[in-house]
Amino acid sequence: MKVVLAYKNFAASKNISHIGLGVAALNTSKCLIREGIPVQVWPIVNSAQLVSELRKRTDVTHVVISAPWIPSLEIQNMIMEFPDVMFAVSCHSNVGFLQADSNGVKLVREAMEIERASHNFHLAGNSCKFSEWIQRAYSVPCAYLPNLYYLDEHVNAHRPMFSGGILRIGVFGATRPLKNFMSACGAALEIAQQLKVETEVWLSAGRAEGGGEVVLRAAREMMRNLPHIRLIENSWQTWPQFRTTVAHMHLLLQPSYTESFNMVTADGVAAGVPSVVSDAIDWAPPAWTARADDVVEIARIGRTLLNDAEAPSDGLKALNHHNKAGIRAWKSYLGAPAGPCYNWRE
Repeated sequence: MKVVLAYKNFAASKNISHIGLGVAALNTSKCLIREGIPVQVWPIVNSAQLVSELRKRTDVTHVVISAPWIPSLEIQNMIMEFPDVMFAVSCHSNVGFLQADSNGVKLVREAMEIERASHNFHLAGNSCKFSEWIQRAYSVPCAYLPNLYYLDEHVNAHRPMFSGGILRIGVFGATRPLKNFMSACGAALEIAQQLKVETEVWLSAGRAEGGGEVVLRAAREMMRNLPHIRLIENSWQTWPQFRTTVAHMHLLLQPSYTESFNMVTADGVAAGVPSVVSDAIDWAPPAWTARADDVVEIARIGRTLLNDAEAPSDGLKALNHHNKAGIRAWKSYLGAPAGPCYNWRE
């Protein structure tokens, strides 16, 4: 078995760094390699590059393409040229986010038809909720291939709680309306007011999409001229740099309206930083969850987590549980022996 995780390399053609899919593929590959499954991650710019690489690598048995972006005719040509390779296109959005990607919806619908007419192609999703919806709504199969997050011995599940000084709250991710940044910023403002502490709100900037620039302008107005709170616009970083920034925070706020995993929350877990999340991020501890449209509740849970010494270890247990179930799903799809799943520090 030789598995390839292929994702679109935006940086190669547009000189920008849309790293989310690449980071997800890297983490998933490391988890699967630790389970004894040979995996490589290929950043590609188009299907022609993927075909060229496959012609050189006759040992590849499985290709999982991250997100629906390759035209269906090109997918069809690939599966015909390589009949012994099992292909999958995995949707990395839950149903709600698809409102921002009509072409993605079109490609998902076409993928269903390709799967019906071929033996070596599958539609997949990295959200169990998405995969179940596809099966129930269209009466077609949809494999579940979740994001996995690699954890090693450097994970710090025991951090000191916030005890004074400048409170740092992170609101990170691509600046899209569905990320619900305004509710997060509003909750951060309330936390600062209630705790009577000087506060920095670190907000991702430099990747405004689908109305994201409006979100940034609104956040600036919300906090303008307030002496006790400072908005810090954190430019888009490489993933190792971003991990360092996350570790600098005391609390993360991720009350997204829709998600399929949320890498930022997992980055926080790896650094011992808890997050307030919405129920869209369903792998996180229940005690971290607030209603997405209730800013007061987001703030209340945030204050609670700041004073909860067990919150980092709760997050680590939840992420390990997600990884354990996710590895079983991947092994089932790949036809690998299930065996006992490696679960570091459960």
